[in-house]
Amino acid sequence: MRWRDMRSSDNLEDREAAAPPRRGLGAGFKLGGAGLITVVAISLLLGLNPLDVLVSLQGGAPPSAPTQSAPPPTSSGSVARDETKEFIIRILGDTEDTWKTLFGQMGGEYHPPRLVLFRGAVDSACGRASSAVGPFYCSADRHVYLDRSFFEALAQRFGAPGEFARAYVIAHEIGHHVQNQLGITEKVGQQRARAGEARSNAISIRVELQADCFAGVWGHFARQRNLLEPGDVESGLAAAAAIGDDRIQRQSQGHVAPESFTHGSSAQRVRWFRAGLDSGDLGQCDTFVTAKP
Repeated sequence: MRWRDMRSSDNLEDREAAAPPRRGLGAGFKLGGAGLITVVAISLLLGLNPLDVLVSLQGGAPPSAPTQSAPPPTSSGSVARDETKEFIIRILGDTEDTWKTLFGQMGGEYHPPRLVLFRGAVDSACGRASSAVGPFYCSADRHVYLDRSFFEALAQRFGAPGEFARAYVIAHEIGHHVQNQLGITEKVGQQRARAGEARSNAISIRVELQADCFAGVWGHFARQRNLLEPGDVESGLAAAAAIGDDRIQRQSQGHVAPESFTHGSSAQRVRWFRAGLDSGDLGQCDTFVTAKP
């Protein structure tokens, strides 16, 4: 990707340095036997390392999260650039430019979210969350939350390396912010409040697939401006496939349970990401009007 040609955003909040120190399993939050079994079961279902989740519940950073330290000085004595952070800032800035243009064409105004970088765990208006849950968007404070260690997991555990794979993750969370601005999030929340578990999961899948499509819309215009390079699209599609519910469940528990899907299958995620990528049209992203997304 030619991400260095993208504009840097001013909407990044770095909380990595404020991460709490790691503590042992004997401190902090206490779990009884039943609670311990529940945590382990949920962790395996989601494809997470139970130890990571347990440590996060203790208030510390998961063992897999890399220790963040000050960048080493270069030979000239200046501080080395944090390329990952710069990448995030520039991808964020480019999504802002794209959605500002698209909202303007619809007669509206785009108000970009803040992206919060954190390490281990973070407090948001949606509650406290561990990095084990992965990147997420909180509609209550309109912030995207990202622990950069997820990029390593994306490449190593999910087998989806590459810069555009990382950009897809950011653009997907921005897609949830777009849904919030368009009023979709509120409507969906009302529907889910009245629905049972099965129906609520089905609605959740449509929400996530639409965010995939919106991520593709951003990718469409990045490609139009020659910011993508050979192999980038394939990298993004591989990332969408890698985090499908069916693939994660097969890896974690050896079988697939479609009734428990909340984000969509690998095939669905690829199809909707590609729909936005090929068309650049928000009208092609209405996952709620199709009989089967």
